[in-house]
Amino acid sequence: MEDDSPATKTVKGAVTGLAAGTIWGTIVATWYDVPRVERHVALPGLVRTLKMCGSYGVTFAAVGGLYIGVEQIVLSQRKKRDFVNGAIGAFVSGATVYGYRGKSIKSALIGGSSLAFTSAILDVGGNTTRVDNGKAYHAYTTEKKPEPAH
Repeated sequence: MEDDSPATKTVKGAVTGLAAGTIWGTIVATWYDVPRVERHVALPGLVRTLKMCGSYGVTFAAVGGLYIGVEQIVLSQRKKRDFVNGAIGAFVSGATVYGYRGKSIKSALIGGSSLAFTSAILDVGGNTTRVDNGKAYHAYTTEKKPEPAH
């Protein structure tokens, strides 16, 4: 998958963010009480849940897309693959999205710095969701079981 174009990676980041944010929005919506029934709103709990799913989904998609997009731009300009690319991408995405949502410079700086710090720590520490150790894992055993001795 390393041969994906920067645009493809950006779209994948946004779609993954949308999916994760929608799932997280559903979880958060379950923590709140069901709103009272209003006269012109059918199924108020469902409407509120869908709004929360959409809000979290769009936010996560924006963060994911901006993060990967900026990281790819920085990578192409610097010609180096290190933790700095991710930290810059994380700062820009955090500052843009959370600054817009918080409507202040302070929230932009806090959001950007928090994501940049987290990204740098994960990249420097070598943490990743994929580790290629050369082994193939199967949901079933490929070796035959020994016959029981009678």
